[in-house]
Amino acid sequence: MTVFKTVVLYTDTDGFAKFREEDLPLPGGTPKALLSDLIPSSGFQVRQSPPGVSSDFHCTTTAQWLVVLSGEMEIGLRDGTSRIFKAGEHFFSNDTLPDGATFDPHVHGHRSRVLGNSPLTTLFVRTA
Repeated sequence: MTVFKTVVLYTDTDGFAKFREEDLPLPGGTPKALLSDLIPSSGFQVRQSPPGVSSDFHCTTTAQWLVVLSGEMEIGLRDGTSRIFKAGEHFFSNDTLPDGATFDPHVHGHRSRVLGNSPLTTLFVRTA
């Protein structure tokens, strides 16, 4: 079976945000247009951020796919790991605050920043 590689930003059992790669199976469609199973969603938003914008560490409030439409962004983790996502790239953002936890600015979340001299335009598709 053919698979689509995706990056997942998630909260590990130790409370820290981490990246992992996962395979999304493409069992449907035809040889010319393979399809995944339908993934329910609850809506989408488009965001545009000017060059130089950055965020403090925060958690994702709702699991969502993030697709970079234009520009370039960096996602940084507490352990110093970072990944750069450019136009046409994506990741599944699911580093939500663990149930019952209070946000700890020394443990939880990720930070983000816009790279380069172009605005960053992203598409967020929230999961159902």
